[in-house]
Amino acid sequence: MKDFKYYAPTEVAFGEQAEEQVAQLAKRYGGTKVLVHYGGQSAIRSGLLDKICGLLREGGVSFVTLGGVVPNPRLSLVYKGIELCQREGVDFILAVGGGSVIDSGKAIAMGVANPDEDVWNFYLGKAAPAKALPVASVLTIPAAGSEMSESSVITNEDGDVKLGYSDDILRPKFAIMNPRRTFTLPAYQTAAGVTDMMMHTMERYFTKDDDMDLTTELAEAVLRSMKNSVFQVLKNPEDYRHRAQIMWGGSVAHWGLTGCGVRDDWATHQLEHELSGMFDVTHGAGLAAIWPSWARYVLKENVSRFVRFAVNVMGVPNDFTDPEGTALRGIEAMEQFYHAIGMPVNIHELIGRDITDDEISEMTRKCSRDHSATCGQLRVLKAEDMEAIYKMAR
Repeated sequence: MKDFKYYAPTEVAFGEQAEEQVAQLAKRYGGTKVLVHYGGQSAIRSGLLDKICGLLREGGVSFVTLGGVVPNPRLSLVYKGIELCQREGVDFILAVGGGSVIDSGKAIAMGVANPDEDVWNFYLGKAAPAKALPVASVLTIPAAGSEMSESSVITNEDGDVKLGYSDDILRPKFAIMNPRRTFTLPAYQTAAGVTDMMMHTMERYFTKDDDMDLTTELAEAVLRSMKNSVFQVLKNPEDYRHRAQIMWGGSVAHWGLTGCGVRDDWATHQLEHELSGMFDVTHGAGLAAIWPSWARYVLKENVSRFVRFAVNVMGVPNDFTDPEGTALRGIEAMEQFYHAIGMPVNIHELIGRDITDDEISEMTRKCSRDHSATCGQLRVLKAEDMEAIYKMAR
């Protein structure tokens, strides 16, 4: 078992009346002038934005608003948010939306608190923030787990570069979760969100560290629960019980619990970032398109772990005489699951056409930082490995 630090300071308000606590929570964590950050028109049409602003106003919390966050959140809006917060004296960021909005809010929080440094340098690894404004969220799209995690991913439109940054100073102060706010999510977005949260656990699950049984069993429980619940809500979008499982599952999958005592991998995420950076696709769908090829490529690094996944998560019978065959059938079962919930299993299905060799070369170049960096832990991937996986996934 590997030594580990577990840190999950976010206060969670979960349930149908959770939003009523927003002003009280904002004040508890130091908010006197709040940026209410949100995405597109859905927050307005649903009435949620008006409700949150009204509750802040009634609770005596001053605020300004900034919308416009899109999937794969853009650096240009982050810069706009930093300028707005500096001009208005904002001291607290409240993201109303999903992972993209929260990630954008975290970037703004770093930029405001470190005015002498370009926030993009944090994502490039050229600098580290000394501090950040406090961040919190009213979650509407369970997927990324950003409502409780230390991570933020931002896309720079200049070159379509998508990069992540992680730091405990970015862990949100509180997260408000009302499963009813997810009833109107489109089926595709629901499925992509579950794919993302499952992958957050799978990036930790597929490891060479096999001796932390409790962590492994927790991970398997999360994966089985998400598999079951996504089918229930695709049949009945207003199934509160299973919407609640999914909303809580997204947080559990990414606050670190399912990785305690093991080494994380994250190669699938890093490979996918180049897909969504280049083609602006939904992140969860991109993960589904990459994972089966990554899994087959690295399978022999720990066949027994893939066998365990096949049997305990995917329900594949264990052929004790052929462990590799059992492992491969587990990967095939995962592909069948992806198709059953409307997700792709390769790049052609994801983008609707064949990807070119030049596009693969460009994604490889970016993922490997001009052939200077590796990714992954189960198998450390060099540039040639990244290229091979992209080609397998085409």
